[in-house]
Amino acid sequence: MSGTRAVRRGSGSARHGTGHWKLQRLTAIASVFTGLWFVAAMISLSGAPYAEIRAWLGSNFNATMMILLLISAYWHGALGLRTIIEDYVHTPALKVGALVAVKLLAFAFATSSIVAVLQVAIGS
Repeated sequence: MSGTRAVRRGSGSARHGTGHWKLQRLTAIASVFTGLWFVAAMISLSGAPYAEIRAWLGSNFNATMMILLLISAYWHGALGLRTIIEDYVHTPALKVGALVAVKLLAFAFATSSIVAVLQVAIGS
């Protein structure tokens, strides 16, 4: 194989698709587990006053689970939007702009959501 690189089987032409696929599945699984926890928690807190919900979120476990839910959901959403953009946007400049916008917006919204959880949990 003089002058050519060996290509691993099943890794696609860009050799990065399997990592993206695995990460999308991992974030989906994480979102399912944290999502089920969230639904169960919201059912148990249904009708509770704000002070009780704030105390509930003040627990280290619940605040951590909420933050993990936010991270997995935003990350999974960004990965899904990336796939859609790569598959259906054919103008190179528009594709790059959309990909950058998705990453920046997902990061901004996730950060904002995490800060909100921390503010309620800490009580500021």
